[in-house]
Amino acid sequence: IPEGEAVTAAEFRLYKECVSRAFRNDTFLLKVYQVIKEHPDREADLFLLESRRLWAAKEGWLEFDITATSNLWVMSPVHNLGLQVSVETSSGQSISSKEAGLIGRDGALEKQPFMVAFFKVSEVQIRSARSTGGKRRQQNRNRSTQPQEGSRGLGPADYNSSDQKTACRRHELYVSFRELGWQDWIIAPEGYAANYCDGECSFPLNAHMNATNHAIVQTLVHLMNPENVPKPCCAPTKLHAISVLYFDDNSNVILKKYKNMV
Repeated sequence: IPEGEAVTAAEFRLYKECVSRAFRNDTFLLKVYQVIKEHPDREADLFLLESRRLWAAKEGWLEFDITATSNLWVMSPVHNLGLQVSVETSSGQSISSKEAGLIGRDGALEKQPFMVAFFKVSEVQIRSARSTGGKRRQQNRNRSTQPQEGSRGLGPADYNSSDQKTACRRHELYVSFRELGWQDWIIAPEGYAANYCDGECSFPLNAHMNATNHAIVQTLVHLMNPENVPKPCCAPTKLHAISVLYFDDNSNVILKKYKNMV
C-alpha cells in the first residue's frame, strides 16, 4: 500500500466461463470464504464472506466485496491465509472450480483471478507533506488532492450512512396523456407507466450495478472531496418502446411504435 494512503474498499474478481453443455439449465451455488486458520490434520477454519447462486451458462467477471478482509490483512498480515472458493450444483453436489467454469491461476493471463483495491490519501499525510516545504512539484500535487476548506475525505461507512430511502432504485411514474392535454389526438393508450430512476449508489460500485468508468471515477473523487463532488446517481441502462394510436395532421389514424419510452 502506498505510504500515506488507506484502503477504502476491496474486491475479489473471478472470471467464469459458460459450462451449459455439461450442466444444462443448472445453477451453481458459489461461496467465497476467508481462510481463518489452517490445520495439519483437518480442514481449515473458514469464514463465509459471500454466497451467490448463478446459472451454469453465465459467462463474465464475478465481483465479491472483501473490504473487511483486506483491512484485516493490512493491519495484521500474518492473518492473510488467502481465500477459498467452493461450488455446489442445484442438487447439492460439490464440484471443482474448473468444472464450474471458474478460471484459476493456470488459465489465460487476462482471465486469471485478481484483487482490486481502492485507496484514499490520508489527510494527515497531506498536511505534513505541505508543512515540510518539500519540492514545488510535491507541493502542487498535494495541493491538488487537498480537500476544500472545511471538507474531509469519506470512508465506506460515511459514504453509505445516508438514509436507505435515498438508495438507488426505480420509482413509479404514470404519465397521463389527458393531463398533458393530448387526449384530442392520442386515441390509445390513455397513458403509460414511464417510471424513473432516482437515488444514490452505494459504495463500492459492484458489477450488478452496471457502473460506467465515469461513475467509478466520480465515486473516488467524491470520497476525496465530498462537499464539491456529488455521489454518482443511477440511470436506466435499457428502455422499452410503446405503441401509440393517434390522429396525424390530416386526421389519418396512425399506429406507431415509439422507442425508449419505458
